[in-house]
Amino acid sequence: MSSQLFAATSRYLANEQEVPVKLTYDPRYNVAYIYLQQKTAQVETIQVSDQMNVDIAPDGTIYGIELLNANQQLGADSQGKLIVVNEALGESAEIQLAL
Repeated sequence: MSSQLFAATSRYLANEQEVPVKLTYDPRYNVAYIYLQQKTAQVETIQVSDQMNVDIAPDGTIYGIELLNANQQLGADSQGKLIVVNEALGESAEIQLAL
């Protein structure tokens, strides 16, 4: 991980504001995007690996994470299902990903 991305991630994790997180998934391309915040500034996309990109603003704010080959990145089970768990409420939901 680059030192710039590590520093930005640390700033994001230290931020105690409640931020709505949204996950989108496109099964046609097997790509997911995790929206951490609404983009309110110009962002730079940092390629972390061949399968992950991070959108970051000049002030270090992380706006989102793009996952290529998402079913593998998100740890889908053998049937291509991703299980999302809300530990606070004890609820879960399944999302069908591409196989």
